[in-house]
Amino acid sequence: MIPLQKNGEPTIELPKTNFDNLDFSFSGIKTAVINLHHKTPEINKEDLCRSFEKVVTEELIENTLKAAKKLNIKKIALAGGVSANSYIRQEFLKLKSQGYEIYYPELSLCTDNAAMIASAGYFGFIKGERADLTLNAMPNVSFGDSP
Repeated sequence: MIPLQKNGEPTIELPKTNFDNLDFSFSGIKTAVINLHHKTPEINKEDLCRSFEKVVTEELIENTLKAAKKLNIKKIALAGGVSANSYIRQEFLKLKSQGYEIYYPELSLCTDNAAMIASAGYFGFIKGERADLTLNAMPNVSFGDSP
């Protein structure tokens, strides 16, 4: 089966977030896609998917370049499930013309974080580790001098 975006054109305007820092949020674009789909069920799904892919990729590249310039970094690595996306790879490779080195794993190694979290949970469960319903995510955890 061919993914929908492969046959689409990026003709649908979708919102982009513009933070002054290096934060990411795709909630606005996801809501826009859902609303467009519900308000206009006959919308061209291929174009909608392709437009989504394009805008998300542009945001990834814009924030990556902000971070690279801020930290004077010329080497960029794509990882996780998103690094399997051929369009994202293609667009990041264009940064080579700006002097960046781009690295990404073989497709067979581009796993989704959900699989890693499930695996960690499985092995924790086997060891008898448990958490009650007060367990919560920590989205703003700090790791030393990170940007």
